[in-house]
Amino acid sequence: MKLVIAIVQDDDALDLIDGITDEGFRVTKLATTGGFLKSGNTTLMIGVEKERVDVVINLIEEICKTRKQVVSSPSPMAGTTGVYIPYPVEVEVGGATVFVVDVDKFVKI
Repeated sequence: MKLVIAIVQDDDALDLIDGITDEGFRVTKLATTGGFLKSGNTTLMIGVEKERVDVVINLIEEICKTRKQVVSSPSPMAGTTGVYIPYPVEVEVGGATVFVVDVDKFVKI
């Protein structure tokens, strides 16, 4: 048995959960927050038989695509202290961070 932990952007979470459950897997959803953009993320925990891990990984790759997004990044105004002007910056968002963990013992209670 394996535990797949996937951290995905909130925009992709519901589609991914639908895809995972349509394939017969069970998933636990945790609300988390990213550090860089301080935006909402979703952490999914999926218990998977060793032979079916590739199915879950392929679903994540298919649904959680990276894309460009423009965000405001405050930059200090030259010659002043404490004054910030928003500056648009294009960043890549989306995709997923995935961990696959061996589970030695699985107990259903």
